[in-house]
Parts: sequence; structure tokens; C-alpha cells
Amino acid sequence: MFTEMFVIFQRQMRILLRNPVWVFFGLTQPILYLALFGPLLKNVSGGGLGGDSAWRVFVPGLLLQLAIFGAGFAGFGVIQELREGVIDRQRVTPARRVSLIFGRTLSNMVTIGVQAIVLVLVALPFGLSASWSGIASSVVLICLLALGISAASYAMGLILKDEDGFAPFIQGVSLPLLLLSGVLLPMSLAPAWLRHASQVNPLTYVVDATRALFRGDFGNHDVWIGALVTVALGALLAWWGTRTFQRQSA
Repeated sequence: MFTEMFVIFQRQMRILLRNPVWVFFGLTQPILYLALFGPLLKNVSGGGLGGDSAWRVFVPGLLLQLAIFGAGFAGFGVIQELREGVIDRQRVTPARRVSLIFGRTLSNMVTIGVQAIVLVLVALPFGLSASWSGIASSVVLICLLALGISAASYAMGLILKDEDGFAPFIQGVSLPLLLLSGVLLPMSLAPAWLRHASQVNPLTYVVDATRALFRGDFGNHDVWIGALVTVALGALLAWWGTRTFQRQSA
């Protein structure tokens, strides 16, 4: 199984390296937020904002945004492969279906990990000062979440089989979840009704965990809750995505 998975992973990475513009294109939106929105937060008080500490609040939110959109739109690739007959050719091979999807999701996870590191490095000249061990732990959490999201995205790509249906579905799901998680501004600044609504959103706990990690506060309960939520959500999405992918690829 691992050999098959590695073969698919290599294939996906070769495709990506032949056209690396997509890696940089995925960074465009978070870097624009970093450059054009982030400086505004230095003069905002409350919620840990104000001065250079604002970057320790804002950059973790951008990492989550990077993972959600980067992994969420991974299904576009499988729709194209379905149209080109790649999926049909793989169906008749003895390769396990779980290898076909996890080889793809691993390539997405590696890509998002590299993008996350680049984003953090770009944020340093703006004034980001954070715990390096916290940054590394945050990138690991983001990659685990991206693994599950990309698996679910591939499965939805096979279900919908069309970009015209896939794009609005992903946008309609990801955007409300991101805004409700407090990626741009912490939910501590929100009115009570919005703050309570955010508590049912699992991404809220992921953002809170990464912000605590950026501060180097490993003992904070937000870290442990966020880590558990990330692992559970990533595993659940990966399980559902793999099961659906297996049925759709049968």
C-alpha cells in the first residue's frame, strides 16, 4: 500500500513542479491580506491586537485560511483527471483505492506545509515575533487539517464531477466557517451572539490553538483543545473522504 501511495505522491508532485505557479498563486491572497490588511491591526486595541503583537494574532488566521482554500479546492484536480480518463485508467489497476487518495492528499499536505513556511517568513519583515517551536507546531496542525480537508475535497470532486457545481459548493462551505472562526479578528471582539455561534465551529478552536502556540504558551488549554479538535476533524474528514472516494472509484 505504501509503495502505491508513494507512486501517486510522486506523480502529483511532478505535476506540481512542472507548473509551480499554482504554489505561488495559492499564496497570493494571504500575502495580500498580510500586506494590505495586517498593518491596520497595529493600531487596534483589544483581543491581543495593537503593535507588533497583532501579527501573532493575524498570521495564524492566515495559515488556517491557506489550508482551507488550498486543500478545499484540491478537488478541481480530480475533476480534470476524471474528464481526461486518468481516474478510469487507475480504476483498472490493482492499486488500492486508499493509496490513490492518500497519495494525492499527501502531496497537498506537503504543498500547504511549504506555503505555510513561506508565509511565516514573509511575515517576519512586517514585525512578526513568535515562538519558533510554536510556529513549527502550528504548521503541523495546519498540515493535519489539510490532509483531511483535501481527502474530503477529492471525494466531493468525484461526486459533483463538474467545476460549475464544485466551486460554489466549496465557497459556500468554507467562507462562512472561516469568517465564523475569527481568522481576521479574534472572536473576543465579537458581540455575544456571534461569539456563541463561533463556539460550534471547530475551526475556531484550531485558530485559538495556533495563536496560543505563536505566543509560546504551550500550557494553555486552547492548545490542547485545538490539537484534539484538529486531529479529530482531520481524521473524520479523511475517513469520510476515503470511504466516498473508494465507492466513487469502484
